Amino acid sequence: MNILISGGCKNGKSGLAQELASRLAKGGEKYYVATMIPYDEEDRERINKHIIDRSGMGFETLEIGSDIGRCLGQGRNGTFLIDSVTALLTNEMFSEENGWEPDPDAGKRCVDGLLDVANGAENAVFVTDYIYSDAMRYDDVTERYRASLAEIDRALAAVCDTVIELCAGNMIFHKGGPVL
Repeated sequence: MNILISGGCKNGKSGLAQELASRLAKGGEKYYVATMIPYDEEDRERINKHIIDRSGMGFETLEIGSDIGRCLGQGRNGTFLIDSVTALLTNEMFSEENGWEPDPDAGKRCVDGLLDVANGAENAVFVTDYIYSDAMRYDDVTERYRASLAEIDRALAAVCDTVIELCAGNMIFHKGGPVL
């Protein structure tokens, strides 16, 4: 089973994803695929909060900031929680290796890798941020980023059994229904 969870920043998506991944795993192997690469103290605090939140839940943490399909390597099978698609795209699109210039192929690479996970894992739960609701027009780089994330989210929604938007603590089911 594949589940996509979207919503605003700091809206409880990760906690819900951990709960659903644990239920889907049914005691089997479960992996928390941490994609955020910390750049400042706020990032480190956020990562530490997530580590504390999932403490004792039995997740094996895989820190994979790019080339997400690698999480399936070494014969791993089970339930994969990818947190987050948004951070993955950031890492793929902007890297020191490319002089921090936006990579126009980043979105496609993310789609390909995430679909590999969706099609290759026993279960997968994907966490992404809903950043499309305002009517603002941003600079070209930000617009490219938003368009790439939208492309990724559409591709994931197409292969997921359930698509949930988390808004103000409420689950809105855009595809599928209450899970487990």
